[in-house]
Amino acid sequence: MTFLSLIRSSMAAKQPFLHGKKFTRPRRNFYSQIPISCSSTNSQQALSSDSFLLEKILWALKRGQSINTHLFYQLNPSTYTQVLSHCRNDLHTGQKFIDSVALNYPNFKHSSLSLSGAVHVLVSSKRISDAQSLILRMIRRSGASRIEIVDSLLGTYEKCGSNLYVFDLFVRTYVQARKFREAVEAFRLLNLRNIDVSINACNSLLGGLGRIGWVDLAREVFDEMITRRTDLNAYTLNIMVNVFCKDGKIERAKRFLTEMEGRGIFADIVTYNTLINAYSREGNIEEGFEMMRLMRGRNLEPSLLTYNSIVNGLCKNGHYARAKGVLNEMVQNGLCPDTTTYNSLLVECCRKDNLVEAEAIFNEMLSNGVTPDLISYSSVIGYFSRIGDLDRMIGYYKDMQSKGLIPDKIVYTILIGGFSRHGAIAEAMNVRDEMVTRGCQLDVVTYNTLLNGLCKEHMLCEADALFNEMVERGVFPDFCTYTTLINGYCKKGDMDRALNLFESMLQINLKPDSVTYNTLIDGFCRVGEMKRAMDLRDDMISKKINPNCITYGTLMNGFCNGGYLSDAFKLWNEMVDKGIEPNVVICNSLVKGYCRNGELDKGFEFLSKMKSRGVHPDCVTYNTLIHGFMKEENVDLAFDLVNRMEKENLVPDSVTYNVILDQFCKLGRMQEADTIYRKMIKGGISPDRSTFTSLINGFVSQENLKEAFRFHDEMLKRGFVPDDKF
Repeated sequence: MTFLSLIRSSMAAKQPFLHGKKFTRPRRNFYSQIPISCSSTNSQQALSSDSFLLEKILWALKRGQSINTHLFYQLNPSTYTQVLSHCRNDLHTGQKFIDSVALNYPNFKHSSLSLSGAVHVLVSSKRISDAQSLILRMIRRSGASRIEIVDSLLGTYEKCGSNLYVFDLFVRTYVQARKFREAVEAFRLLNLRNIDVSINACNSLLGGLGRIGWVDLAREVFDEMITRRTDLNAYTLNIMVNVFCKDGKIERAKRFLTEMEGRGIFADIVTYNTLINAYSREGNIEEGFEMMRLMRGRNLEPSLLTYNSIVNGLCKNGHYARAKGVLNEMVQNGLCPDTTTYNSLLVECCRKDNLVEAEAIFNEMLSNGVTPDLISYSSVIGYFSRIGDLDRMIGYYKDMQSKGLIPDKIVYTILIGGFSRHGAIAEAMNVRDEMVTRGCQLDVVTYNTLLNGLCKEHMLCEADALFNEMVERGVFPDFCTYTTLINGYCKKGDMDRALNLFESMLQINLKPDSVTYNTLIDGFCRVGEMKRAMDLRDDMISKKINPNCITYGTLMNGFCNGGYLSDAFKLWNEMVDKGIEPNVVICNSLVKGYCRNGELDKGFEFLSKMKSRGVHPDCVTYNTLIHGFMKEENVDLAFDLVNRMEKENLVPDSVTYNVILDQFCKLGRMQEADTIYRKMIKGGISPDRSTFTSLINGFVSQENLKEAFRFHDEMLKRGFVPDDKF
């Protein structure tokens, strides 16, 4: 039939309809008939119009002509699907139609059915990427349910001459789009319609669920798989072993291995590596070694990944020497350690502050041609940052840059932490500026590190400015941010600002913890507002935050400083009743309280109470009592306490000597003061500014200027500059 005959037959088909409409007689039920007549007429017109449009598009496609643009704007999803159905045996024409619509009518409103037809044609044409793009479009369409999509794919399956790979791609696309619940629903809907996707698609779904830790759902899907299929493979085995191990069910994973062996599927090196890694992460190193022995028993040689898991497990569990032994075994077996191997050893050395070994490992990496990565450098830089060796910290940082490694926010934050902790705020801010220049976004941890440094240096105006910058850049402060600022203002004694920050914290639903409360309590104790400090303790309890040893110690110290020793002991009793054991800091506060109250005998007796509770006095304990007895001019008991210190292997420090020496100077007993000074030097304790101040003032008060100037000269030799106290 020619194109003209098609037009004539179409026009002839319309004439009786038009004549009928013209001579239609009104009936008794006029109003009810009019809509029916119009509906019927419109339907026939639409069908005729769609058929006419279909034929025109097919004619143009078969002739290899371009489709007129105005035809695209008449196109609807139903006609689109019919065109593809007619092209099922001519994939080239079908592709041409899909591409023409996409190019000339990009805003064409597809239905699930039309998209499904296009997907089938594209899959059959091996255009998998384009087909997947359309599946993504289909699953993201507003209001399209999984049932509708599955039924559309099935409804166009035979009409468009496709193959079952479409359903594999459908499930895989959900997995790749991280729509895992939807993927499981699609998988189940296909099962209900007796469509079994391939084992590869099933493995893809199981693997996706395992990666995000949806262990229970992965196990459900696996149980559904084994009821319908027998083509499970080693990939299925390894995915499920990984799922069980992630869930901490290692023994269940081993039982699963036995079940799969019954199905003729056996563990490979990947399986054993997964189990060894799981045992190593749990610290069950012996079981990891047992797995290695089983591997070898099955003629599977441990790989680099196997050894790396063992080395990492040993290091994390404190068995560094044994980890080095495994490293040597690797080399003997012909395996070359890589960056991961060395990093495990390096991180452990730095964690244990073993600098000599850490640098030896780092140099061994370089000599063996293994390039250190960001983890390697951040470990060493972090060590020097922690101990305050800022020059070497910067040295390794520059070395890292010379190797072409670009620092990330972790490295920058370590540098900022090193500078901030050791008072080099200007350098810390310079690192922050470098971060911004390089386009590395500061996160809440970086900001908190900077804020902590500023607050420690009492630079609260700068801390406030940084806090405002943080908020403006869309970095949300956390409870650590607020606690850091609160601590800064508490140390300054600005409790109003500290409380304002606390209230702001509550308003944005950040829940304070015991650290936040303890910080505020300490602030109020410092300014002597014990009632408000106790109110905060009560507020803690009302919010189900249990006061801890620090809470009680801070409050007791506050009461002791104010001379309220009875209130301090009430808290002591409450703390003990709650099963919280006192520590030496708390005990020292109470000893100080006794001394300030002039109850030195009770303070001395308290030493026995401390020891009975397993708390051993330290230098602070003894220094406090020695100071008290020296003030009372009870020199014999003060020296007796010094002797007791030494018997308990506590070396008297500069504070001990200065307490005794200062009191002798105040009493004018300069010969004894000089003896203490000489004993101090002989004991290897370096005198400080306080030592010389006491001696010079003591000799001046005795009008012995010769000795005063002698100690003045000695002070200058030791690098101390006189101040207005002399």
